[in-house]
Amino acid sequence: MSYLDHIWACNNFDPADYVPFEIDGARVGWVRRDNVRYLAAHDAVFEIAESCVALVPALEAVEDRSAALAGVVDRLAADGTLPKPRSELYPLTEAFNDPPFALIERSAVPFFGARALGVHMNGYVRRDGDIHMWVARRARDKTSYPGMLDNMVAGGQPHGLGLRENMIKECGEEAGIPEEIAQHVIPVGFIDYAHESEDGAKPDRQYCYDLELPANFMPIAADGEVDEFMLWPLEQVAETIRETFEFKFNCNLVILDFMVRHGYLDPDTEPDYTDLCRGLHASKG
Repeated sequence: MSYLDHIWACNNFDPADYVPFEIDGARVGWVRRDNVRYLAAHDAVFEIAESCVALVPALEAVEDRSAALAGVVDRLAADGTLPKPRSELYPLTEAFNDPPFALIERSAVPFFGARALGVHMNGYVRRDGDIHMWVARRARDKTSYPGMLDNMVAGGQPHGLGLRENMIKECGEEAGIPEEIAQHVIPVGFIDYAHESEDGAKPDRQYCYDLELPANFMPIAADGEVDEFMLWPLEQVAETIRETFEFKFNCNLVILDFMVRHGYLDPDTEPDYTDLCRGLHASKG
């Protein structure tokens, strides 16, 4: 296999299998065609056509839209169509800084194919001039991607928090990184992808951060979401990505982005360099 396999795996979304989900004429998501039937009974909330699913125009205020969606999500969760709610609201927007059209329960975001945002951090140290990266192993009892490898710190981006604020919060919660260290995180861009899972569409954007940690720093699995942290030479991280699917699907792209920016991947020697760089921002959603 190759690094490009991870680009393709993250971008397996096929819009032909979905219809747009619209609010006030703007597409804010995608509903898989076989899931549209679950919304048909809620005609006070949705207008359903062959070409799209739309929130009814009578729902004009953000609060009313959010409440109507919450009622549908609660009923779909109660009958097992949706996962158990996580009591965390995500905005339905076209871009991060735009006012939301509505707020929706995080667990329902893939069902409605809305763009979720997240923050991912590559934590690393330098030893004898070489980069070593902290790798997390997700808790084996997590409901999503249990036991897989992960970035040192990562989390979804809920409504009401700034990206940097959320990143620093996650540093403390997931890895026990004190704020005086976490505040040195450096924003380095984002990755886009259009993924499809059994839950629905994930046309997501992950904002990436780097944090060079003190050589003697030891992370702590503080909130139970991580079973262990391991400090690996970047060569070992790269080999694991190149040869396996042991990392959670989107973490591969976050690390590939790091490897490009830090010069580990060289356009003179990496035959897929151009396609890799393009593929880090290849969202079709």
